[in-house]
Amino acid sequence: MKAVIEICVDCLESVQVCADAGVDRIELCSALSEGGLTPSHGFLRTARKIFPGKVMMMIRPRSGDFLYSDEEMEIMKDDIRCAANLGADGVVFGCLNTTGVIDREKTMKLLDVSQQLDVTFHRAFDVTRDLVSSLETLIGLGIPRVLTSGGEADVWQGLPRLRDLNEQAAGRIVVLPGGGVTARRINELIEATGVKECHLSARHSVPSPMMFQRDDIAMGSSRTTPESIRQVTDPAQLHMLLSSLSQHS
Repeated sequence: MKAVIEICVDCLESVQVCADAGVDRIELCSALSEGGLTPSHGFLRTARKIFPGKVMMMIRPRSGDFLYSDEEMEIMKDDIRCAANLGADGVVFGCLNTTGVIDREKTMKLLDVSQQLDVTFHRAFDVTRDLVSSLETLIGLGIPRVLTSGGEADVWQGLPRLRDLNEQAAGRIVVLPGGGVTARRINELIEATGVKECHLSARHSVPSPMMFQRDDIAMGSSRTTPESIRQVTDPAQLHMLLSSLSQHS
């Protein structure tokens, strides 16, 4: 059976590339440079019109840690309701407490609002104190899926733990590897861990069509690429990915 592929996207061009390639599922975000934040409702509405597959919407109101105030929780609940109303198939979120443990109470509150939506607990999981107990917590809460690099900087460093987590899950929750996944090595990851789903961005850099540019002026407090360069999903990488999976299945 071919693995399910989820591509994280933060612009409309990437959504269209995924639709054209026949990708199974997308995770709709803003600001992938920040690890992914909640996208605008306008973005979700338009993406839903374009993409025929499954759309998961990131629910993360800010960058930084995953310790959320009561006010931030209200924002997240409102965004989940909007996601459902605008046609999202699922939502992606994660809440921790001050000791690095999954916040059961807040997670349950978000689950209550999610109702019939699919749910992924995101890589907040990777910064918990104990991945083994955290996985059991998510299973107990009825979370369908967890996005993880195995508690390491990327999936390749976390490969042994990903394999162990998938064995521990034993079909009770989907372990979704993400973080450093590449189209070229997708089959290697699947064979080493036994997972059935994979998450990646498959992006490349494209130049802005702007004829007048000022790369000496940054629009944020830190900058990894100038405003004249954008990161979008790469059709060539998706073709390689899907062809490789087709041959492997």
